[in-house]
Amino acid sequence: MSWIQDIVSPQTRRWEEFYRNRFQHDRIVRSTHGVNCTGGCSWQIHVKGGIVVWETQQLDYPLLEDSLPPYEPRGCQRGISYSWYLYSPLRIKYPLVRGALIDAFEREKRATGGDPVTAWENLQKDPAKRESYQKARGKGGFRRASWDTVLEIMAAANISTAKKYGPDRVFGFSPIPAMSMLSYAAGGRFLQLFGGANLSFYDWYCDLPTAFPEIWGEQTDVCESADWYNAKMIADMGACLNMTRTPDCHFFAEARHNGTKAVVFSPDFSQVCKYADQWVPLHAGSDGAFWMAVTHVILKEFHHDKPTPYFIDYVKQYTDSPFLVKLEKDGDRYRPGRLLRANEIERWKDLENGDWKFLNVDARTNELVIPKGTMGFRWAKNDTAKWNMKLEHAIDDRPYDPLLTLIGERDETLLTEFTEFGLDRVALRGVPVRYVETASGRVPVATVYDLLMAQYGVNRGLPGAYPRDYTDKDAAYTPAWQEIFTGVDSKTVLQFAREWAHTAATTQGRCMIISAPASTTGTTPTSCTARARWRSCSPAAWAETAGASTTTSDRRSSRPRTPGRRSPSRATTWARAGSSRRPSGTT
Repeated sequence: MSWIQDIVSPQTRRWEEFYRNRFQHDRIVRSTHGVNCTGGCSWQIHVKGGIVVWETQQLDYPLLEDSLPPYEPRGCQRGISYSWYLYSPLRIKYPLVRGALIDAFEREKRATGGDPVTAWENLQKDPAKRESYQKARGKGGFRRASWDTVLEIMAAANISTAKKYGPDRVFGFSPIPAMSMLSYAAGGRFLQLFGGANLSFYDWYCDLPTAFPEIWGEQTDVCESADWYNAKMIADMGACLNMTRTPDCHFFAEARHNGTKAVVFSPDFSQVCKYADQWVPLHAGSDGAFWMAVTHVILKEFHHDKPTPYFIDYVKQYTDSPFLVKLEKDGDRYRPGRLLRANEIERWKDLENGDWKFLNVDARTNELVIPKGTMGFRWAKNDTAKWNMKLEHAIDDRPYDPLLTLIGERDETLLTEFTEFGLDRVALRGVPVRYVETASGRVPVATVYDLLMAQYGVNRGLPGAYPRDYTDKDAAYTPAWQEIFTGVDSKTVLQFAREWAHTAATTQGRCMIISAPASTTGTTPTSCTARARWRSCSPAAWAETAGASTTTSDRRSSRPRTPGRRSPSRATTWARAGSSRRPSGTT
């Protein structure tokens, strides 16, 4: 007797037919979910009579390379239940317009003889009529309308605005490309042809990771998630990978089996903490203070006390650390000003895009040189093929060695004003300078590297209000200083900073920061990005000091970065150079 046969009451097992019928299908098609997720997971969609009945994950992903784990399984709980959204009674399938608006528009249209643009203009001119539909916002009252009706209202509003204020006063959001390339391209193209402004989806979500465009010149241009497996130490800054990068999270778990040390910084014991070797429960919004203290330690111990060749070589070639900044006199003190321009030097005054080409000092000859790869070369029409990362003088292609610090070659030490973020005060610290003859006279200049050292309070024997030592809680940005903001013991900062830098030096930069979208565990101090022109105190800047890399954990793409394409800092020099103008052709 078969166990599935019920000889007592066969009818009672007929309920099983419901489930058999539920999962029957006619065919299987390949698809994915365009739902503002860049996972791009491939799914088997089981279809019966044109209706999606269920989904399951595809298992035929090609292997990226033998040294990495396979991509599958890829998918999440949201993806495997997506057919529920397709057929949900709550899904919006038709245009909905607030009733108060459509009624007011239709009345004006009838009154103007059917002219939709005039009807809209009359509606905007009359404060009472305009207020009638604006006051209805937030109270529901949506009504189903035809596509012809809503397209007419939108067209009339856009045309009326362009006629009165100009087309550049029409701003639009287009869906994120990961949601629908067709919709994104259609909306973006309309705004281009119309003359409007296409706001990014970051403006929509308000979660732009500001560190990326400020430091790297790209918006979330991050590594492929599989590269997490190659890291040897990962700092997860409030990024709950289980939730935000569900299909990629297995790489994080597999990296642990590959010997990667994981440290998670999060105010709460989030899901990703289960992968961590160490959980640091710093206060929400205080990650900037923690990392600035880490950078203070790295700059002191691995740059000044015992310079690490890998770090020094990295900041010379891939950051703006050797670039020269003019110091501006302000009473009895100086302030960091703009980057020194090539066209400020008499012999280069007629250089193409000279206002966007900057200067280094050659450590071998002690002469000024123009490094390649700055914004002026990006838009060059005559002097082309120099938008690169080669350490060569742009004038004659001669190799040079960038001078990072003027401390051994200084003409003078000037007391310079620095804002101590978090303490609401300024500090006067000595900065080594050299005097340069420009077309407007003799000016003192310092390297970005020396200004960075002074900003972070790294005591190199120069005069001024430098911290006494790591225990000086009244001076930014010591390990003791960060305790009041983060709630984390300074010993943890020292342990992490030394391990982070040592790992980066040993593995040639295989340290990685995985940060959440807007900043990290909360908000990076806005004063850091608003006032420090030569360096932001963002995760990207912290990574630079140790030659490490950064990535974001959010719903956007994880594109592999092209090594050596251009200097991230050099590419964005114009953004921090104290000028609102850009060379012709920039966007």
